[in-house]
Amino acid sequence: MSKSIYVGNLPWAATEEQVKELFASYGSVLSVKLVSDRETGRARGFGFVEMEDAEADAAIEALDNTSFGGRTLRINEAKPRAPRR
Repeated sequence: MSKSIYVGNLPWAATEEQVKELFASYGSVLSVKLVSDRETGRARGFGFVEMEDAEADAAIEALDNTSFGGRTLRINEAKPRAPRR
């Protein structure tokens, strides 16, 4: 089973490849999706990484509150999106 990981406080210049490399040392990265603004196309400073459960837990534990590109990352298990009204 796979787990989605929220990655916050990313540097604006971070690429999906850089984030994948960061997480790859903890296991196989299934996908990386960095979120950008719909209107401007600029990075919003957060994204999601998908990994297998045990590997995801190890990555969350190891990478939360670490420095990446001069910023302190906030990493935790992603929560399902709440339905819109």
